[in-house]
This record gives sequence, structure tokens and C-alpha cells, in this order.
Amino acid sequence: MEERRRFAWSALMVLSLAMIAWGAVEGDAVPAVEGRKRNAYAAMMYMGTPRDYEFYVATRVMMRSLVKLKVDADLVVIASVDVPIEWVQTLKEDGVKVVAVENLKNPYEQQKNFNVRFKLTLNKLYAWSLVEYDRVVMLDSDNLFLQKTDELFQCGQFCAVFINPCIFHTGLFVLQPSRDVFKDMLHELEVVRSNPDGADQGFLASYFPDLLDKPMFHPPVNGTKLDGTYRLPLGYQMDASYYYLKLRWSIPCGPNSVITFPSAPWLKPWYWWSWPVLPLGLSWHEQRRENVGYGAELPVMLIQAAVYLGIIAVTRLARPNLSKLCYNRRPEKSLLFLHSILKVAVAWSLIATYTVPFFLIPRTVHPVLGWSVYLLGAAALASIAINSFLLSPLSVLTPWFGILGALGVMAFPWYCDGVVRALAVFAYSFCCAPVVWIQLMRMMSSLHMLLEREAFFPRLGETTLMSEFNKLY
Repeated sequence: MEERRRFAWSALMVLSLAMIAWGAVEGDAVPAVEGRKRNAYAAMMYMGTPRDYEFYVATRVMMRSLVKLKVDADLVVIASVDVPIEWVQTLKEDGVKVVAVENLKNPYEQQKNFNVRFKLTLNKLYAWSLVEYDRVVMLDSDNLFLQKTDELFQCGQFCAVFINPCIFHTGLFVLQPSRDVFKDMLHELEVVRSNPDGADQGFLASYFPDLLDKPMFHPPVNGTKLDGTYRLPLGYQMDASYYYLKLRWSIPCGPNSVITFPSAPWLKPWYWWSWPVLPLGLSWHEQRRENVGYGAELPVMLIQAAVYLGIIAVTRLARPNLSKLCYNRRPEKSLLFLHSILKVAVAWSLIATYTVPFFLIPRTVHPVLGWSVYLLGAAALASIAINSFLLSPLSVLTPWFGILGALGVMAFPWYCDGVVRALAVFAYSFCCAPVVWIQLMRMMSSLHMLLEREAFFPRLGETTLMSEFNKLY
């Protein structure tokens, strides 16, 4: 009964794959936008980081979402010349204009606070070279659009949002392209203009130092374009952390139009583990499912699921017996050493059970698919540990049930605010941790008793009741 129950859990996990398989293929083709537009939404792409592919996917999702919103502007990606030609071609098929550029040399690499992942973000300055447009809205790839923002093209020569009370954010800003400004910016790089962080944000904050004193942007009703520099309302760059506090948007400054995720790199919304850890991760993946799909990752996930199901089936049919692998032909001191090695092997097998499946999953799959395959993989590797070392199934699978419960607590949709949600997660962790620890201690104690009875290493000359073949359940 225990084995049937566990296999039923595995089958249930596979059923969850079908829940989103209908949205896991490539989205409908987006026809190229015909005719030249006066304005543009632009993003940039460059190579040289461990997360190049993730940012490529994020850029595609953002651009496709803008197409779906029917914005009245060209879509432009400023791509370094080393971006793979396949990615460039896919972007063009999505209706995006790709502008190839050489990477700008970053003169701030020797600063003490320089972060190497921002080395090529100065490529964003190429936006000022797009002089065929009246206005350009420059975007980072981690923007999530909730509605059209074409009114931004009415803003002046430079407009940005202050997320930080004193420093504007360059995840979204409006600019008027100008060859003279672009040349002057390149000159400022040559003379190493003051730059607090060595990245695009520090440079632009130094180049436009008085933006904080400028008036707030309000789009003219008659549709005319403004002159000068303006502060943009916070609704155009809603920091995701604002949402996590109340679990709803209540930004009073301007329309609640764009969400940004200026968090740690590994907490960006496109990673499958971003939800339910961060509630807004699912919103980004829903946009991807609707606009791009998961055709690139789905075959890998199906292969992994099939392998894990095969492992579970094999371990259910045949139970390996380590007692046949080693006999006590050595003195007692040597046997104690073998016992120690076996305990270490058990510990590492448990660590591998809950870590290996995590790193094998493609990082940008849908969270429901990612967590389903992760739990299936952990169950498969746990079955190997259980049957190889004769461990208690409950002890080995207690962390598995703990992870499943934590996902349920975090995904619960009816919390009144983020504080209550955080307290619920803390309370669950506080109650779950002792249970996991007790079960692990029981497992190690049980393993120690088996070793003391020499269940694994019978003495030379002793007979065994085990059949020639592995014992079946």
C-alpha cells in the first residue's frame, strides 16, 4: 500500500505537466510591423554573463507583450555584435528591429565597488543614436507591462522615475535621440566622468544631476510633446517589493502601468523557482505562456519526467541488497572504517536527492512545471536511497513533504497582506524544522542499528537467507 501511494504521488505530478502543456508550445507568430513609426520602445542585449539566455527570453516576452498591447511604436533591440544569429533572427520574426552595435568600453572597471555583471550596461547609451525616432522609451528586460504607456512619448528630452528617493532608476526612461548628446556622452566616458556604481545608472545620474528638482510629467491632453526634463510618476516603475508588502498595487502616483524587478539576479521573475516564493513570478510566466510559450524547454522536461518515472518503477520492482556487495574478510578496525564510509554515502545521497533535480531543470520553465518535475525527481532519487541503504521511507521523504507543504503555504492566495504571509511562512518553518530533524536523527539511528547487527556486512562463512536475485516487494 505504501508503494502504491508513493507511485500515485508520482503519477499526480505528471498530470500537472498536462495542466500547462497546452500553453507550452511557441506562441502564435507575430507579424512584422509595417511602416516606420515616429517613436520606439527599445531594449538592449549583450553577451558575457551566465544569464545571457534568460535575458534573451525576458526580452522576447517583453517585446511580444508590447505587440499584444498594440503600442503605436517600433520595437527595437540594441544588440551587441556577438549576440547569436539565431536569437537575432527570432527577434526579427517577432517584429523587432535589431540594431547591431559594438560594446562600449567601460572605463570604470577598476573602481572598488564595480560589479562585473554591469560591465556592458553602458551600451544603453546607444539609445541616443536612434535619431530616426522622435522619442525612445528605453527599457530593461525585467519590465512587466500591465497596460499601454504610449503617453510617455509626449515627455521631454529626458524623463525617469525615482524609485529611490534621491536616485532615479534607469529600468525605464524616456529620451529624445540626438547625435550631439550621444557624442558628448562618449566624450564623458573617455574623460571618465564621475560614476558612483560604474554602470549605466550611475553614469546617467551624473549626466542628469538636477532631475530631482524637475516637475512631474503629466501628458498633455492634446497629444503635444513636451520640452525639457521631467520626473515620471512611480506608476511607470512599480518596484515589485511594494506589492509584496500588501499583496496588491496601490501606487497613487500616475497610472499603475509597469512593474520592475530590481532585485537580486537569482530572484528575477523568469526563474521557475520565483513562484510561489515571490507571488509576482507567476504573473511574468503567464505573460510568457500567452506570448512566447515554452517550446524550447518542454522536450527537456518531458525527458526528465520519463527518466524519473523509470527510476521509480525500477526501484519499486527490485530492491538492491548491499549485503551481497561486501563480506567481512577484514579485521574489525577495517569494518568500522567501512561503516563510516557508508554513513557518509547515506548523507551525500540525501543531499543529492534534494539538490540534483533542482539544478537539472531548465531555469526559465513555468513554475508549475518546474516544481512538479523537481518533486518528481526528488522522489525518484529518494527511492534509490531508500532501497539501496534500507532506510525508512518516511524519514527520507519527510523533507519532500516539508517542501510540498511550504509551497502550499506560500501559494495560498487569500492572505490579507504580505506581513501575514511572511508570518505564516515563518510559523510553518518553525513547526516543520523540528519534525525534519527528528526524522533525520531516527534515520541515522536506524542505519547505525543495521550496521551494528551487520545487516550490510555479514561475517565470512555466515549464510544468508536472501535469494540469488534481489528481493522483490
